Amino acid sequence: MKNGSIKNIRKEVLSNQWYTLNRYTYDYQKEDGSWETQQREAYDRGNGAAILLYHPKKKTVILTRQFRMPTYVNRNKDGMMIEVCAGLLDDQDPVSCIKKEVEEETGFKVEQVEKVFEAYMSPGSVTEILHFFIATYDASMKIGMGGGAENETENIEVLEIPMEDAMKMMSEGAIRDAKTIMLLQYARIQKLV
Repeated sequence: MKNGSIKNIRKEVLSNQWYTLNRYTYDYQKEDGSWETQQREAYDRGNGAAILLYHPKKKTVILTRQFRMPTYVNRNKDGMMIEVCAGLLDDQDPVSCIKKEVEEETGFKVEQVEKVFEAYMSPGSVTEILHFFIATYDASMKIGMGGGAENETENIEVLEIPMEDAMKMMSEGAIRDAKTIMLLQYARIQKLV
């Protein structure tokens, strides 16, 4: 399908509770030049950032474990997910956001982060662009316990896992979070750990 044109875009807010769910009605020009009216819903939660912390000498990575209700209602028995550190940008730039999230969630203070790519995570229904980062860590950077921000109802467990174990957990289905899988595979391809 060619990159069609759209016109007459109308937006209706369906829900504005946790984040915003909008319904868009618009006219889309098909490949044959004719127009058809389409309707789609898009969940707008803002853009985010994710990071893989890795220790090249120890060959370990820092991951988190926390409860995720959407996975619980979709066949994840206990709702717990193992993930890289991540968060929403809110009004911050991606670098400032990810540094803050690392400190809140893991207790590590990182000064240098490297952006490796960005991606739409679910382009058929969610507007979010996720900025992906990597950074090295060591024990001297640990300044707190992590666990998440108290005012954000986060209960995050910090995990230091050998990279080989993380790759095995991914292949066995213990790690099923897309952003985590993407960053672990990036680290493997780049031979970072």
